[in-house]
Amino acid sequence: MKLIVGITGASGSIYAKSLIDKALNCEIIEEVAVISTANAIDVWKQELGENLVDFLLSFSNELRFFGNNDFFTPPASGSSDYDAMIIVPCSMATLGKIANGISDTLMTRAADVMLKERRKLVLSVREAPYNLIHIENMQKVTRSGGIIFPLSPVFYTKPNSINDLVIHTVDRILNLAANCGKRYK
Repeated sequence: MKLIVGITGASGSIYAKSLIDKALNCEIIEEVAVISTANAIDVWKQELGENLVDFLLSFSNELRFFGNNDFFTPPASGSSDYDAMIIVPCSMATLGKIANGISDTLMTRAADVMLKERRKLVLSVREAPYNLIHIENMQKVTRSGGIIFPLSPVFYTKPNSINDLVIHTVDRILNLAANCGKRYK
């Protein structure tokens, strides 16, 4: 399986970092491609205290990193063989563009390709509270075949740390997209 991970400038960089780490260690995922927005780079630095590009380059033999303005890459084409895409965290701006067919960046074009080719698209939205526009955009994506997965931690697992909360959510997202996250009872 080949997976695209999109990272936007919404808060929640820790989810993207954990998801990339887990996806690279998932036996059924043979390729991980990453697309990030410019704002994602700034938010990553603010939240995690490290450089997103340096983090991604540390996996240069294990993943492919595409610029968000480069439409001459495989994720931009319906003939590419990516099986699924996860955008984590997914900003409401990115959700709105995808819901309304605006493919003005590589990330939104790749998401459009997933929908039109009937492949898995998981948008891990990060916002609270929602307004009616957010809800209507989530409905449009859902009706188009996408999956909305709000980044809402759970507590029934009795987490001992923030990392436990993050990992549980990341496992659920990976199960939806690639059936390779840990299962919880």
